[in-house]
Formats: sequence, structure tokens, C-alpha cells
Amino acid sequence: MALSLYVDTARWRAHQKTVIDQFPGLIPVCKGNGYGFGHERLADEAARFGADMLAVGTTYEAAKIKDWFGGDLLVLTPFRRGEEPVPLPDRVIRSVSSVDGVHALVGARVVIECMSSMKRHGVREEELQQLHAAIEDVRLEGFALHLPLDRPDGTDAVEEVIAWMDRLRAARLPLHTMFVSHLRAEEQARLQQQFPQTRFRARIGTRLWLGDHEATEYRGAVLDVTRVAKGDRFGYRQQKAASDGWLVVVAGGTSHGVGLEAPKAMHGVMPRAKGVARAGLATVNRNLSPFVWAGKQRWFAEPPHMQVSILFVPADAQEPRVGDELVAHLRHTTTQFDRLVER
Repeated sequence: MALSLYVDTARWRAHQKTVIDQFPGLIPVCKGNGYGFGHERLADEAARFGADMLAVGTTYEAAKIKDWFGGDLLVLTPFRRGEEPVPLPDRVIRSVSSVDGVHALVGARVVIECMSSMKRHGVREEELQQLHAAIEDVRLEGFALHLPLDRPDGTDAVEEVIAWMDRLRAARLPLHTMFVSHLRAEEQARLQQQFPQTRFRARIGTRLWLGDHEATEYRGAVLDVTRVAKGDRFGYRQQKAASDGWLVVVAGGTSHGVGLEAPKAMHGVMPRAKGVARAGLATVNRNLSPFVWAGKQRWFAEPPHMQVSILFVPADAQEPRVGDELVAHLRHTTTQFDRLVER
């Protein structure tokens, strides 16, 4: 019995096609844990819909995925002098975010990142003139802009790209290809219309693989059910049961990513209030699990174990049975499943 990822393959692929149709020249992104599907599966999907390039996070990922994907591989993490050398084929393209990095990659295929309002990494406007000599020794695939997801100050993503296009053009740098991230389809279309001689290529991961939430579902199998009465002690720490009910052992623990949560940006009073409430409950060992039974998310009876979680289901709910599967609301990018089930 396992933590399973169920995939409605027809629906999932229909969503992929919708995104691909909206973004001509799309470059699928396959990084981290492969957005919950795994690198091999996403490489197969990218090859299936005819992608000529696949973006990966690191050189280590490129070294693995090169055996599963025959097209070009774009490494998104920028090159740094002194990094550990990883043997890679010529079809691997390196991202570079400094003039020094370009100088260090003689003969390599490179994409040069420009410093966007993300302020994460990239060459700056005052460095553009220095790129002229540097790019003579590399095979320049284009420039790139990684843009923010939210713009609370009301700035316009298209205007930010246009401003960089103007800077690159004023510096007499080639503008045959611009790689972009986090643009809407209509925004990319506006740019393509304004700059018909430049090819805009969107690097997309989350929207492509996880954009249709109804196409996938995690489920954990019930492994054991034990009835407890109020006051009974249980578990590693021998806590007392708060009321009558069942201890339900379900597949899915910390090794799967259950109980692990990345920080979230919260906007508005209500989300912040809920966050404070959750933190307060956690101090008294009340933590809501991602598992759903009888229409409700159930509480962890104790912190999740390595491969299983123990939930508390109160006596007024239906008793779970061994072999039942509980839907689990898990974040794809932090979850490792035991098996994938095509539907």
C-alpha cells in the first residue's frame, strides 16, 4: 500500500496543449523533483509534444536528463567560476549572469540573463558595453529575463521587457532570441508583434505541468486502524487521546514530503489571521494533516513518521477501513510518490 499520484492523463495532456498553443516556442521546465512527476516522466512528455529544448535547474539535473531527452538542455542556474565541473554534451546551454561568466565559457553555448526587477541575478545596464568582446568567444543563444509573479506597484511586465530590449539594441547586441519567464500569453503576443525580428521563448513549468488542479490527485492508503478511548496513551511520545475515536495509519510520511511546508507570501487580513491561528494550534500539538476523510481534513495524532502518518478520526465520523484511500492535499514540488497511476 502506498502514497499514490493519480493522473487523468487525457485531461493533463489537454491542458498541456492549451498552454503550448498559447505560447509559441515554449520551453518546458523540468527541475527540482520534476514538479512531482519526476524528471524521466516530464522528459518523455516534452519529447512527446515535440519540444526542441528542455530547461532544467542545475548541471546535475542536466547530466541525468540528457539520457532521457534528445534535444537541447538549458541549465537555468547561472554559471559561476569554480563550480564543480560536470561532464555534459554540446547540446547543453548554460545560463550566465555576469560578464566574467561569459569570459569563462569560451566556446560554450550561452544564454545571458539580464537583471530584472526580481533583483536576483543578471548583467546590469552599465555592463552591456563590456559584453561585446565577451560574446565573440561564445555561441550566444540569446538573452533572458526572469520576471516577478506579482507587481503590487502596478508596473507593467511588457514595459520592463521593452526597456531591456531598448538597452540591448542601444548597446548593439544581437536580439534574435529573448527567453522570458512569467509573462501572460497576451503579453508575449504584444512583444512579438512589436519586435517581429526577435523570437520570444517562454520558459514555463508550473503553469504547464500543474495548471489544471483537477487532472491530478494524491491519495494515501490506510494501513491500520486502531480504536482508542479518551485518555488512552499512544504513539512515540505516549500522548493521551483527547476523545474517543480511531488512530488511522496512512501511507505518506516525511520521506514523501508529508508535513513539510514551504513559507508562503500572505496578502490580506484573513490569510494572516489563519496563519496566526495555525501557529497557535501547533504550539499545543494540534497540526492539521493534508489527508481528507469523510469530507474533512483530519488532524495529525502526532508528527508524521518517515513513511506513514498517524491521524486521529473522532468517533462521530465514519470508521476508515484498511485499504481505503484518503485524498491528500500535497504540494507537488515537495512530494515524492510511491507509485503513479494513470487514469
